[in-house]
Amino acid sequence: MRHRRKGRTLGRCPSHQRALLRNLASALFLTERDADLDDNAPKVKGRIITTLQKAKEVRPLVEKCVTLARNSMEHTRAAAEFATSAARNSPEWRSWRTSDRWQKWAQAISPVVNARRRALEMLGDKQAVRILFDTVAPRFSERPGGYTRVIRLAKPRLGDNGVRAVLEFVGVRDRVIERSQAPQFEGAAKTGE
Repeated sequence: MRHRRKGRTLGRCPSHQRALLRNLASALFLTERDADLDDNAPKVKGRIITTLQKAKEVRPLVEKCVTLARNSMEHTRAAAEFATSAARNSPEWRSWRTSDRWQKWAQAISPVVNARRRALEMLGDKQAVRILFDTVAPRFSERPGGYTRVIRLAKPRLGDNGVRAVLEFVGVRDRVIERSQAPQFEGAAKTGE
């Protein structure tokens, strides 16, 4: 019996499940990279195609990562006022490093460093974490949740007839509903006269 055992096993042992979900989540974030010169460039940014069950299982992990990055943006802005633009190991940088401003900067930036470490633990890919914090999180700064959508595809997978789905970020390819206007005819008689 599966009493109180949530989630899908996806036919894998627990360590393989975690690895699968990490790889899917980091693959979704890596589609947002600037891959003009890359041999393996994604077809569409912010979208992966997988099975419906895998997409539904990886969605909470992606949402947690985006929320974690979104919440750290406030601390990044707070630390920016104490930061310096001097080059590393320059005389200006050394004087800043020994000043009181460095202590305040280190205190303000520590939650961001902790959030990046937690995201790296969840995703397992440094480049995906960098894209998450630099590109994806600022896009969803005003959105309180629901950063992804799962769309079921009509055509099944070719090899085993599995149900396929698209997992993508919202806000990029959202449909805008436009009402059609009633046609206006010139010289038409007014009704009611």
